[in-house]
Amino acid sequence: MEFLQETHFDFMKYRRVWVALSVVLVILSVVAVFVHGKLNVGVDFAGGTQLTLKFQQPPEVNEIRTVLAEAGLADAQLQSFGEEGSNEVLIRAPLAEEGATAMQDRVLAALDARYNPERRGLDLNRSGADAVASLLVQLDPEDLLEAGGESAEAYYEGIAESLLDRRQDLGIFASWEQVAAAEGVSPEILDALREDASLGTFALLGAENVGPQVGRELRIKGVWAVILSLVGMLVYIWIRFELRFGIGAVLASFHDVMVVLGLYALMDYEFNLTTVAAFLTLVGYSVNDTVVIFDRVRENLRLTRRVPLLEVINRSVNETLSRTVLTSGTTLLATTSLFIWGGDVLRGFAFVLTAGIIVGTYSSVYMASPFVILWEELFSRRRAAAGKDASKAA
Repeated sequence: MEFLQETHFDFMKYRRVWVALSVVLVILSVVAVFVHGKLNVGVDFAGGTQLTLKFQQPPEVNEIRTVLAEAGLADAQLQSFGEEGSNEVLIRAPLAEEGATAMQDRVLAALDARYNPERRGLDLNRSGADAVASLLVQLDPEDLLEAGGESAEAYYEGIAESLLDRRQDLGIFASWEQVAAAEGVSPEILDALREDASLGTFALLGAENVGPQVGRELRIKGVWAVILSLVGMLVYIWIRFELRFGIGAVLASFHDVMVVLGLYALMDYEFNLTTVAAFLTLVGYSVNDTVVIFDRVRENLRLTRRVPLLEVINRSVNETLSRTVLTSGTTLLATTSLFIWGGDVLRGFAFVLTAGIIVGTYSSVYMASPFVILWEELFSRRRAAAGKDASKAA
């Protein structure tokens, strides 16, 4: 499928304007991210404790912040999480000196004191399968232990797994009727759980504890992953084409990473390991689009050796325009859909890809190609100057 056939757009006419704009955007991104520290670095790199909680009722974030501050956790950062009506809150706090899970315990204890003052026994909204199974074996509501210990334990373990599967589907048990609806829960088991367990007003959906040393190591490895990918692209294109094409492609990819990173910081999305994967994907996509244009440039240089390079590049960009629009457009539809409907967990990843496709398509034309022209102009002048010097010497 092709459209935009036989186009003759003069893409390189205002290349200096677009290059200047790109340089300004890169400088602004560097200042925002590395000078003013606008990047919202996640627990993966900064270290600390991150908890994802789901409440039975819509939570008041300011109230939760006050509760934590009164418990000596004023440094904790809170934000609403998930879709509207999901009642989820994300809490990030620095790592406690006492150990990896100490801060997690302090946060949960402070919230329990406020939201679960009458909590008793095991909390079915925060307990794992082993704890629930152990409680059921201890209570033995169906009097199975006398008949056979091992089979009874296996039976109660199955009930516990069923309860956790049901809780995972719901996110949180809001009533005992929801507990009763879990597969295998008999009236005797339900009565026993009502007596010796409770349903807390919030559930712990996820917890991460990363030490500062691990965070620093991950941060360094993430940066090196991006740098080495750029170097690998440079070497490949240098071998496949010429050095000027390789440097042009790497400059375009570096431009894409920095501009998208600046936009990412502006949007205040969390920067974590998933984000690094998104940027590596962006580097690959950007270079792929640039290589397509450079491949056509190389073909046209062989066919029209006496035509100026600027005209060859203009012609090559026009000839690959249909392919560029189709490929970028269809990919953009997929990433935009992921950005809109993918949820908060994937939103940062989808944003990098969506913005990266737009910026990467632009840079293939207005960063990589102008660099090749600049390289040619510089070395043409040097060759001309060397020729004049040689003729004068003769």
